[in-house]
Amino acid sequence: MDERVIGRSNQQLSVVGLGTWQLGADWGDVDDKEALAVLEAAAESGVTFFDTADVYGDGRSEQTIAAFLSGRPDLHVLVATKMGRRVDQIPENYVLDNFRAWNDRSRRNLGVDRIDLVQLHCPPTPVYSSDEVFDALDTLVAEERIARYGVSVETCEEALTAIARPNVTSVQIILNAFRMKPLLQVLPAAQEAGVGIIARVPLASGLLSGKYTKDTLFPENDHRTYNRHGEAFDQGETFSGVDYTTGVEAAAEFSALAPEGYTPAQLALRWIIDQPGVTSVIPGARSPEQARANAAAAKLPALSRDTLTAIRDLYDRRIKEQVEGRW
Repeated sequence: MDERVIGRSNQQLSVVGLGTWQLGADWGDVDDKEALAVLEAAAESGVTFFDTADVYGDGRSEQTIAAFLSGRPDLHVLVATKMGRRVDQIPENYVLDNFRAWNDRSRRNLGVDRIDLVQLHCPPTPVYSSDEVFDALDTLVAEERIARYGVSVETCEEALTAIARPNVTSVQIILNAFRMKPLLQVLPAAQEAGVGIIARVPLASGLLSGKYTKDTLFPENDHRTYNRHGEAFDQGETFSGVDYTTGVEAAAEFSALAPEGYTPAQLALRWIIDQPGVTSVIPGARSPEQARANAAAAKLPALSRDTLTAIRDLYDRRIKEQVEGRW
């Protein structure tokens, strides 16, 4: 699989990575055996980038990755985690002492002395403008607790603020065929600054796979049930903030645009891969089959101009008005 250098670093990662939120919590139940099988399938398909967070299953995702990699010393995988969502979301909690404590816990969970990439996990907006916060992150690098740091953001404005910081390696942002606003300013600014872009929620919580209908039911412990209106965390993390009924209808149109040889999910991933400035896209997977199919999107041909135009037209007609003013 193709690899790309992530931002202001010499670190390379696969253009399709693996998001591991599903392996921790909030997507229904996944047992340990199945989680390890997903990691194995991804690695065998050429994935060299795993993205996790300390809050996914309260550390379960990090621990699962550590268990897998401890049994596969032959693999070179860049592991990124995130920190900050295990406490009250107030700027006063984003201080060096807390960063050290959170980092200690993640290093224990991951079984490493130094973490490849640590990202602030969608913190309160004022955090991105705090010199003290980024000085503290620089301290973690100086103390060799982390190799580099980045941010995970909810809005384009937060992304642009972070990109202006001199030592930010990467910005993780929701980017998919139902969330195109980052194409306008964020990706060009990141390219100019040498900051990597990690595209998350690439399938709009599964909508873009074309598998769901208006009657689909999700488990009670799945955020697609309990966070549709932002009850637990930012609404944009669930179905990219798109109303479910609208999303299902638009996804059916999207599926019909898939060229021969592409599944709808692979079309969604290939669309992201083809966007200038994207370093890696991180779909999750609930099964080894999904992990392999996602990775295969990297080997498909670039999309035609006609297909790209049709996807843009669908977004403009059905989705844009719902999401662009909020994120």
